[in-house]
Amino acid sequence: IANFLFEIGMLKKTPRTGWQFLGSGGESVAEHSFRAAIIAYSLAHLAEGVDPVRALRMSLFHDLPEARTGDLNYLNQKYVTVDEERAVSDMTKNLPFGPEIAELLAEFRAQITPEAVLVKDADNIEMLLQLKEHLDVGNRNAEEWIPFSLRRIQTDAARDLAQRILEG
Repeated sequence: IANFLFEIGMLKKTPRTGWQFLGSGGESVAEHSFRAAIIAYSLAHLAEGVDPVRALRMSLFHDLPEARTGDLNYLNQKYVTVDEERAVSDMTKNLPFGPEIAELLAEFRAQITPEAVLVKDADNIEMLLQLKEHLDVGNRNAEEWIPFSLRRIQTDAARDLAQRILEG
């Protein structure tokens, strides 16, 4: 468990690489994951048929493999193939709660359950919040990215929240 906790610390040092294209700002994977988890928990209370605690747990771990794989932006993903399943398996194999984390991440990747879909929406809402924050301080490039973020949102609760974010 101690080694796992040290490894999780890497997420604080792992930058989210997409922001370099925007020309301003930056955040670590850990910063993103924290706010995404709070968003998932909040959205789960607005959506019918979603377990808020399961959504929170899934969101908390959704970017865990990036401690080993790094964060790949959309351009990187065209050329690099990541074995996320193997990263998760290796990372969690000696943990007493490892199977639970692996199950949550497999569910997230499959995008079949209401919790997984909502967590993906929370992931996108977190990016939308970042874009709105960049826009509000004068980065006009952020405006071009907002429609792409909005198109990825799948649940009514997240669509409603996204509109409120953009109005604020």
